[in-house]
Amino acid sequence: VQLAESGGGLVQAGGSLRLSCAASGRTYTTYAAGWYRQAPGKDREFVAIITWDGGSTSYADSVKGRFTISRDRNTVFLQMNTLKPEDTAIYYCNMAGYWGQGTQVTVSS
Repeated sequence: VQLAESGGGLVQAGGSLRLSCAASGRTYTTYAAGWYRQAPGKDREFVAIITWDGGSTSYADSVKGRFTISRDRNTVFLQMNTLKPEDTAIYYCNMAGYWGQGTQVTVSS
């Protein structure tokens, strides 16, 4: 059972990144999946979540209109547009209670 995030990196403010989270080891197609982030010195916070069938999504107020969560079977994506320096954090995905190792997103001003 493993979750592997990828797609993080360094980007200028206003830029975009697309994060991916691939699940392996078992089938997660019947579980909701979510993205969370943790900035230095802060608690981990919710970013976005998607239902098992992709039919419903929910976002933190801070990312609404800029981020889009989607999924394709056992892979969950987070499209991040109009990035801001305050989006800088380690981004983690969660499925069925399991966490990935995280991917660093750094937004420069």
